[in-house]
Parts: sequence; C-alpha cells; structure tokens
Amino acid sequence: MATKLPAFFLSNVWHETSSTRLRPRLLSTSCKMRAKNLSSQSKRQHAKKSSPERLPINENFQLNNGKISEAKSGTTDFISSSHQESSDDESTEVKIHPVGNILSSNQEDKSNDETDIVDSISSSHQEPYEIEGTSGADLNGSSTHVGETENVADGDQLSNFRLDDLIGMIRNAEKNILLLNQARLRALGDLDKIQKEALQKEIKILEMRLAETDAKIKVVAEEKIHVEILENQLEKLKNELSERGDTEGNYFGISEEFLSHNNGISSFSEELSRLRNENLHLKGDLKELKEGHGNIKQTDERVLALENERSSMEAALNHLESRLELAQEDLTNLSTLKSECKDLWEKVGKLQELLDKATKQADQAIAVLQQNHELRKRVDKLEESLEESNSYKLSSDKMKKYNDLMLQKISILEERLERSDEEIHFHVQLYQESVKEFQDVLVSLKEESKRREVDGPVDDMPWEFWSHLLLTIDGWLLEKKLSLDDTYLLREMTRKRDRRICDAYLASKDKTESEVIAAFLRLISSPTSSGLHIIHIAAEMAPVAKVGGLGDVVSGLSKALQKKGHLVEIILPKYDCMEYDRIGDLKVLDAVVESYFDGHLFKNKIWVGTVEGLPVYFIEPQHPAKFFWRGQFYGEQDDFKRFSFFSRAALELILQAGKNPDIIHCHDWQTAFVVGKHDSYNLRLAPLYWDLYAPKGLNSARVCFTCHNFEYQGTASASELGSCGLDVHQLNRPDRMQDNSGHGRINPVKGAVVFSNIVTTVSPTYAQEVRTPEGGKGLQATLNSHSKKFVGILNGIDTDSWDPSTDNVLEVQYSADDIQGKAENKEALRKQLKLSNGDPMQPLVGCITRLVPQKGVHLIRHAIYRTLELGGQFVLLGSSPVDHIQREFEGIAKKFQSHPDIRLILKYDEVLSHTIYAASDMFIIPSIFEPCGLTQLIAMRYGSIPIVRKTGGLNDSVFDLDDDTIPQQFRNGFTFLSPNEQGLNGALERAFDHYTGDNESWKQLVQRNMKIDFSWDSSAAQYVELYEKSVSRAKATKRT
Repeated sequence: MATKLPAFFLSNVWHETSSTRLRPRLLSTSCKMRAKNLSSQSKRQHAKKSSPERLPINENFQLNNGKISEAKSGTTDFISSSHQESSDDESTEVKIHPVGNILSSNQEDKSNDETDIVDSISSSHQEPYEIEGTSGADLNGSSTHVGETENVADGDQLSNFRLDDLIGMIRNAEKNILLLNQARLRALGDLDKIQKEALQKEIKILEMRLAETDAKIKVVAEEKIHVEILENQLEKLKNELSERGDTEGNYFGISEEFLSHNNGISSFSEELSRLRNENLHLKGDLKELKEGHGNIKQTDERVLALENERSSMEAALNHLESRLELAQEDLTNLSTLKSECKDLWEKVGKLQELLDKATKQADQAIAVLQQNHELRKRVDKLEESLEESNSYKLSSDKMKKYNDLMLQKISILEERLERSDEEIHFHVQLYQESVKEFQDVLVSLKEESKRREVDGPVDDMPWEFWSHLLLTIDGWLLEKKLSLDDTYLLREMTRKRDRRICDAYLASKDKTESEVIAAFLRLISSPTSSGLHIIHIAAEMAPVAKVGGLGDVVSGLSKALQKKGHLVEIILPKYDCMEYDRIGDLKVLDAVVESYFDGHLFKNKIWVGTVEGLPVYFIEPQHPAKFFWRGQFYGEQDDFKRFSFFSRAALELILQAGKNPDIIHCHDWQTAFVVGKHDSYNLRLAPLYWDLYAPKGLNSARVCFTCHNFEYQGTASASELGSCGLDVHQLNRPDRMQDNSGHGRINPVKGAVVFSNIVTTVSPTYAQEVRTPEGGKGLQATLNSHSKKFVGILNGIDTDSWDPSTDNVLEVQYSADDIQGKAENKEALRKQLKLSNGDPMQPLVGCITRLVPQKGVHLIRHAIYRTLELGGQFVLLGSSPVDHIQREFEGIAKKFQSHPDIRLILKYDEVLSHTIYAASDMFIIPSIFEPCGLTQLIAMRYGSIPIVRKTGGLNDSVFDLDDDTIPQQFRNGFTFLSPNEQGLNGALERAFDHYTGDNESWKQLVQRNMKIDFSWDSSAAQYVELYEKSVSRAKATKRT
C-alpha cells in the first residue's frame, strides 16, 4: 500500500550550499543517472550500497505556512520495496526517503555513480555560500507580509536559505529517481523468472511504486507553485529596494543568483517530465503484467476443464470395461445356446436335404408328365392320321405295315405313359410324406424350445443380477420381512436361475417392496436342490481387498464354482481402505447383528454388494477399537483380536440370516477360529463353529480350511483366545490349539488343521514340503498326523483378466496362433523404458516379484549381472518391505539408470506388469520356497518362457525342456534345483542357448505354452469333489 507523502516532504529542512558548485553537480548526477538507465541488462552489476551521511540542517529557519511543521521534527514518511536478486538469492531493501532522511540499504558497498552523488552533496554542505544583505520578513502561502528591516543582508540571507532548500530538494528528488530507476531495472530483469505467486506480489510492489511516483509528482508540483510565489516575493523585494534607493550592485547580485537558480529549476522541470514519462512506462508494464496474470488464470481454468474431461473419460472407460466384462460373461453363457442351436441347425439341414431330394424327384416327375403330355399329343395326331388313312382305305401292304408299326409304337407309348403316371404318383406321395415329417420335426423343436424356456435356467442374465437378487432376499430375511422357509425356497429358485423369479423381479421394477415380496411368495414351490451352497469366509478378495495371492484365490475359485451351478457367497470385513468403486450395488441392511466379544455384546452393521458377479457380505463392527478402520488390511498390533472378532461375527451373520450352507470354506489364520468338528464321542472340541453355533442349529455345514502360506500362523498368547468366548483351558492343549513351540501360546492354523473336515494348500508339491521339518514351520508333526484329510490343489488364474488377445493395456493384442504382436510389445517396452532397441532378437528377461528373502533376492541380483554377461536385457518390477533390501536394489537401480540393457523399477505398477509379461522372452522366478506362485502361470499365458527353481507350485507347473523323463508335450520351461548361483547359471544359459540356436523351436514352445489351460476350471472341479465327498460322509453318518 502506497503512503501519501506529507506536504513538507521536500521543504521541511533547509541546507547550506555553494552556488558556484551547484550546476556542475546537477549535470554530473543527471548524466550518470541516464547512463545507468541506458545500460544493458546483461551488464548490470548488483552494487552494494552503504548508508550515506545525514544531510546538514539549518535549525534557525522556520516557515510560516500552517501546513508545514518545524524542521526539528524527525518524523518523515517513506516507501520501501523489497526485491529478490536472481543471481545470489539475497534480499536487498531499497528505501526512498524525503529530504533530510537517510537512504538505506542492507548491502555494504555502493556503486561509483551513487558515491559521486553523495560526495557532491557532502562537498556542497561543507562550503556554505553566504550573501550579506538586509533581512526579509516571514512569508505566508496565500499572502505576503512585508515588515521593515534594518539592513539588506538579512533579506539576502533569507533568499539564500530558500534557494538552498530548493537545491537540496532537487538533489534528493534525483536520488529518489535514481533509486526508483534501479528498482525498476531490477524488476524488468527478473520478470522472466517470476512464478505465478511472485507475479501477484510484484504487481502490488509496482502499484506501490507507482503511488510513490505520483506522490512525488504532486510534491514537486506543489514546490513549483512555491517557487512561483518566491518569484513574486522577489519582485516585490525588488520594488522595495528600488524605492529605498538601494545600490544596483546588490540588486543585480540577487537577480543573477536567482537566474542561476531558475536554470536549475528548468533542468528540474525537464527531469520531472522524464519522470512522468517513466511513470507512464511503469503503468504500461503494470498493465502487461496484469494481462499476463489474466492469461495464467485462463490457462489454469483450461487445465481444470481438461482434468475434468479426463476424469469423465476415465469414468466412461471404466463403465465400458465393466460392460465388456458383462458381455464376455454373456458370451460364455451363450456358448451352450450356440451348441444347441448348432444341433438344431444340423437337424434342419438334414431335413432340408430330404426336402431338396423330394423337390428334385417332384421336378423329375413333372418333366416326365410333360413328356407324356407331348406323347399324348403325338398319339392323338397319329390317331387322326390313322383315321384319315382308314377313311382313304389304303389297302397297300406298305400302309398296313406302317399302321402295324404305328400301333406298336402307340402301345409302347401307352405303357410308358402308365409307368410315368405311377412314378409321378410315387414321387408326389414321397414329397408329401417328407413335408409332413419336416413339419412334425419343426413343431417338436418349437415345443422343446418353449419347454426349455419355461423349465430351464435363464442364461441371458449376468451373474450380477442373480447375486443382487440373492442379497435382496437375504436382506428381507434379516429385516424379518420373509420367513426362513420362504427365504430358503426363494434362494433355491435364485440359485437355479429360475425364469419365473427372473420375470417376476423384472416385472416388479416399478412396484413397492411389499408388492415385490408378494409376487415372489406366489412363485414359491418345492424344488429339490441339485448344487452345493458354499460360503467363503476370508480376509481378502480381489479386486476390492487384495494384498497377495489369497485375494485372487477367493475370487477366482468362487467364480469358477458359481459357473458350475453352485450357490457361492463371500463374507469379508468392511475395511476403510477397500476399493469401493469396484463393488456394485453396495448398501447397508436395515438389520443389526450382535456378536459377543470380551464379555459384551457388540453390534455389527451388515453391508451387501456384488463383486465381479459374486454376492458379498461386508461386516462393519461397531466396536470402540474400530478394528477395520485403520487404513490397512494387516500389520496391526491387535490383529489377533480383530480377526477373532470378525470370525465370530461372520458365524453370527450366517445363523441370523437362516443360512444352512453345505460348505463353510475358511482361508488362512485370520479365519481359522471358525473351523471345527465333532469327535467320535460328540464332544465339542473346536473353536466357535461346533463349540458355540452348532447347538443353535448351525450344524449342517462341513468346514474346509485352506492355508496359503504356512509361514504365517497367527500365534498369540493363549489368554487372548477367551475374548471371542472360547474355553482357553480346553483348547490350550498339545492335541488341539497349543503352539508346538511353547505351552503358553496358541496357534490358529494348528487348530484349523486339527478340527476342520478338509485341509488344503495351494499346490501338491508344497503339501509334501510342509510335512518336512524344513518346510513345516513347526507344524509338520500335526500335518503328518492328519495327512488323510490334507491335500494340495494347484491354484489357477483368471484367464479373462490375463488374456493377451483381449488385453487393452498392451500395445498390440496377440494370440497363440499369431504371436507377431509379442515382438511389437517388446519394442514398445524398450522405448518406454529407454532400453536399446537395435537388435530385435536380443533376449529380454523379465522379473515381477516382491523383494523378500522367500523370493531368492540374492539370485535375482545375480541374474541381473549374468543376463548382462550373456548379452541379454533385464527388467525388474517390484519393491521390498525390508529396508536393507530396498536400499541395496536402489543402489543397483542407480548404477544402471542409464544403461541400455538393464532397468529396475522399484515399485508395483499393474499396467506396466501386463506390458512386461507380454514383452519378455523369458521370466525368472528363483524362489527359495513358493507355495504356488501365479507369475509363472501368467508368464506362460503371455508367451514368456519361465526359468524357475523346482519348489512348491513352481515344480507342479513348470517342467524342464531337457528332462527326458517328462513327455515332450508337457515340457514348458527351464528349471534348477540348488538355490545357488551355479544352479541359476545352468538354467539361464540353457535358455539363452535355446533362444539363440533354434528360433523355430522356441516359437513352437511359446505357442504351446500359450495354449495350456491354467484356468480355475480343473482346480474348482477338484474342490467340488472334496466338498461332495465330505457332505456325503456327513449324510451317511447321520443316517446311521
């Protein structure tokens, strides 16, 4: 904010000076100031200024103007501006003071030009100029009062004082103008480096300077008026002196002195005009800055508009992707219809062939009939000729013979005509029979199609529809709007995808809830169940709550079971950090489920929604500890309490919802508290399920427990088990839940192995490894004692999500029949990561993993350098939760950051992972142990040949190309056994030799791997077999 200068800005202090030195000093100062203004910006130097001495003040002088205070007042107004130097980032403050005040700066030295100005002023102060004469009277701003004086010397001294004050005012104004020009030049020099926020600040500073300049102009104008008044007073003094008869010498001396000062005033007026011009330039600069600021605002608004447009396009893309997924599911549902239609078309084709044959025969018959008609005409003509012959009674033998011949021909023609009539009749009859048969078949096909439409399942509705319908029915039960028996029947109709309930639901879209319930109740019948009711209780589910492979298994297995006609439901905790945008139709039920914990009943909100077509229940505990509002899935100090609470709440939900599942499938230690069974004496030994909920009626289900990694067992102090209502004394025993490493700790995984009906892990080889001391992590004895119910089933992958022929992330889609797109994706990845792209046949090795000891980080590090030695390229994608491992690989990444053949991306990027799978020729997985592993399955799906260590699921899915004990059609990669550098070198070198030595054989290997079925279909079939055997044994036990 600019400060208005007072009226005494330049006239409140008077100085003594020498008139003989006035004009040279003014000219010197003015020339130097112009030279500074005209100097180039590149040559401008940042001179440091020191504070000049205070100008001397004549304390005896006093003005009579009412608006001006005494000179002894030390208070003066000033304007300051701060400017940041771009060269050394130091702040310099320039202050512009009124006459008599100090010009200050925070720099130590001053430029030579400014030093000359100060020296000039100082020298003028040291050499005062005095003129003896008579004294003058005090002057007023509006009128002049002339008093009598005793001598002329006093008047001369008064005029001298006022002229000296005017000279001091001019010099101080020039100083201020010089400082203002310097500040303006610095501002203009640094405009290119000012950012958006500094731009507004600079505009304000320029406005302040502009106000300062306006104030100076106003003060100078006032002083000009003051000078005019002084001229009038001088004229009056001149008249007085002439009247008194004073000597002309004194008069001419005063006139010459005043003329000299008038010349100074004229030069000052010129400077004033120049100052005004510079003021106009400053206003123009200020206007340009404001226009630039407006352009920046418009650019920001445009950026915001583009960002909004990008967000809308991303939303539209997500919507299209969801619709694409629905369409793909609809295509799978239409496959059965296509096969039936194909059979129908085959039958129609056969009937069409019969019809064509009959038509051809009919055409032939018509042609024969036409020939007979022509023969009849000829016979008629012959008869006419015969009659004509008879009329003429030709008696010649020749005529008789001719007649006999004609009669023979006629008889032959008649016979042929009769045979033709018989054939025509036969073909017409056959045609009529064929048409009738075709019509009968067509009618039967129509009736069969109608019957299927009425009785068969609806295949043209997505799974999201049936899951939403099932959740709606369960919500009505929990809200006590349906009875348990009615809910069971409606569930069965939904599970069987009955067309009647589908049509009833679609027809009730605009009706009230009570009307919809009434319509459903009218549909209830007594169907028999043909599939299993399976409920998964888990801590993860892809894609809404995924940390590792557990989430992929829960969603992949559930979708495969659902496609086989089973009723599948999932129960999850409601985490605050879930991907809620991946949940369809999420809503909270108007029902509260209470569960016991730590001696109290706590309420739980129940949310329902669909995830990739699966019905999911989300439990939100109303516990003061906010168990699942922590911003992460695992890693809390009270994880044991969090998931034991969730396990009991899940069983309470199943009980209160009136569900009677055939199978309850629990995953990992987080839900191991649920599982249990009866012993031979019907004693309740197990956690939660049999101990607390079987007596309440929840006793129909068999419990399956899957451990995805025995490294994580969830051990805790035995006393914590009592929080969820279990008997610690009964369960803390060596044959039950007591951890094998200590008497005071319990092991949920051990309890699940002991008490569940079915125990599985994620691959057959891993199931054997965990029964040894090296792989069992302390549970090998327990697993061996329960080996009859323990089995390993290899995981599958979601072949819809991981499909190079439909993967929109890839630069080019490709398939096993056309793998040219793989080379194009390789080229695209090289450009993206700035790798060398000179040799298309240079092998590219990929690795996507978490950098933890389990994954063999020392072998991954060795593979990077060995690949480089063999002439290949290496790309690593992944990060480590272990600090020293992360730092080590950050060092390697920095070392190779500009290398043409090595690139390390130390994070996880879902989009980039798809590209690496598609671009890499080989994929390395040197794990120390690996329960299953999915990366080798995905790599082969995308045509990347795996190089793996023979352990766990890697041993069950990758078979060495040089192993003669394996059938040729099953060999799909390169393996090594020893977890050391020598073993890795052997497999890596054999892979490079095969790649560079036999290109055609490598291409066949890639195509063969891409055709391998790694879907969940076969794995789900194995689980169904286990489920059905367990359920059958339970039913047989009940009958006996």
